[in-house]
Amino acid sequence: MIRSVTLTNFKRFSSSTFNLSPQGISFLAGANNSGKSTLLQAIAVWEFCRSVLEIERGRDSLLSGYRGQGLGLSDDEFSPIAVASLKHLWTNLKAQLPGSDGYSLSIESHWLDGTGNDKHLKLALALTNDRLFIKQTSSNLAASDALPMVAYLPPFAGIGSRENQMSGAERRAMIGRGLAGGIIRNLLHDMFQDNEKERARLKSGRTKIKNSDLERLRNEDPWEILQSTMARVFGVQFVVEPFNSLYHSYIKVMCAKGKMDGKAFKRFPNYNARDLMAEGSGLLQWLSVYALALSPTVNTLLLDEPDAHLHPSLQAQLVEALEGIVQSSGKQILMATHSTEILRWAEHSKVFAFKGASAKYLEDERNKIPLFLGLGSDYAPKIDPLRQSKRMLIVENHSDANMLKAWATQLGVEWPKKLVVWPWTGGSSERKQLFLQLKHEIPDLIAVSIRDRDDHELGQVDPVSLRDKSVADSEINLHLKVWRRRHIENYVLCPAAIARASSRDMADIISFMADNALIVPANFAARDVAEAMLDARGKELTQVGPNCIKTKFGCSPLSIAKAMMPDEIPDDVKGIIELLKTLCEQ
Repeated sequence: MIRSVTLTNFKRFSSSTFNLSPQGISFLAGANNSGKSTLLQAIAVWEFCRSVLEIERGRDSLLSGYRGQGLGLSDDEFSPIAVASLKHLWTNLKAQLPGSDGYSLSIESHWLDGTGNDKHLKLALALTNDRLFIKQTSSNLAASDALPMVAYLPPFAGIGSRENQMSGAERRAMIGRGLAGGIIRNLLHDMFQDNEKERARLKSGRTKIKNSDLERLRNEDPWEILQSTMARVFGVQFVVEPFNSLYHSYIKVMCAKGKMDGKAFKRFPNYNARDLMAEGSGLLQWLSVYALALSPTVNTLLLDEPDAHLHPSLQAQLVEALEGIVQSSGKQILMATHSTEILRWAEHSKVFAFKGASAKYLEDERNKIPLFLGLGSDYAPKIDPLRQSKRMLIVENHSDANMLKAWATQLGVEWPKKLVVWPWTGGSSERKQLFLQLKHEIPDLIAVSIRDRDDHELGQVDPVSLRDKSVADSEINLHLKVWRRRHIENYVLCPAAIARASSRDMADIISFMADNALIVPANFAARDVAEAMLDARGKELTQVGPNCIKTKFGCSPLSIAKAMMPDEIPDDVKGIIELLKTLCEQ
């Protein structure tokens, strides 16, 4: 699998090296025109050039020491990617350099062989009188060395309406020309035939296949995996009709509808199977990607926005299915995507982010923030309002913000309309990094962060301002706050408010508190309230377990907050609400 690619004068990259993870899925992310597709296209061009050189000039043309002439192609013979003119492959090509051989564009790939040795192949291109010339300019390959098996699936690759049976060489040539969608039926036919042969072998001398062998087959065989996945996701299975080259011109693959019943697929009664092409674009897009990923003839798969026409749920299922393949096979998949649904859940170490003339894997989950900022309004629902309002409240979850809104209502304070609530479970130092990342894109941003103290020392929180003393607060527009009481729920442990919210006698509430070794003092709302109220486990008392307030009295922390009188609302809460009001009025 490919470990690095160096581009010289290819499209927007005049001189760039991209270091890639050789296994697993890499999600290529960035704004439009950042270079995601360009990198995939470069590898596709490299694969095409390698393929035509080997076919036309033989394997020797790729090996170390080869000094033969370049191979000439007309523009209509160049097919790995679509370009309006061959000169658009170059970075700002105007004319060939005087005194040079014209080979000014190059693509070099590095990978490791089976013993861990670095292998590389550099292919160069020249353009003379609208004719493209290709040659190998650097290689350390020997005749026995294996090369990466690359397939490129461009956007809207599609599946042809008819597909004749092709030899392995013809298929590899199709893949090398970026026409992978035109060999899907061949792949399905081969998978089916291999599965039939394996089933016959396992059944040889028996009345049926052993359960252990059948289980292994279902877990490892590409056809079995494909069929079970498509049945689970789309409710279909494929029927490959018999093919005889003496009688048939095209491979036929039909789709049958039904559903899984345990491990068996049950067809819908009276449903006639129909040709593969009759299915929707989402299924065909999914199948194109998944069949290539399963194919043993491919170990590096280049996917250019395969999620573009898929519903978010199908996007997530596709990634999950591809993850299963790479984990079991060790394949390499490079997927260019704009989908924040995919990027939001992807491990940051798998996100290959493009910026300027380079790209690298994200070092931290927080680095996704500037990436999302660059993806545009369709992909960042929180960021666009933040650009306009420039006011932000970071809380642990939406329920915390809802409680603050309820308290504001009880205090007669209008909740700021332009305040953007941003749930983030990280601690104060992580929230500071989040703020700095956002501030880089939104210079006038002002943020308030408020979170539970949990088990941290009380001395880390300023008793009046609630400032988090454990983090250097050098940013004048960032207010890092921590509740002095262990949890935000501690601020609703007011017996009178609980009684009103639950329509229960206050004596029942006081008895419940006593059973939990808690006596609520008269100065419940004060900052200098007894330490027992500061350290009580409010979250557990209000909503965790069979003996909590929510279970016994039927009221949630939010409903209690809505029932509190202004003089019952603690001073800490009033201080935060006043701070938000003041900052949003600026």
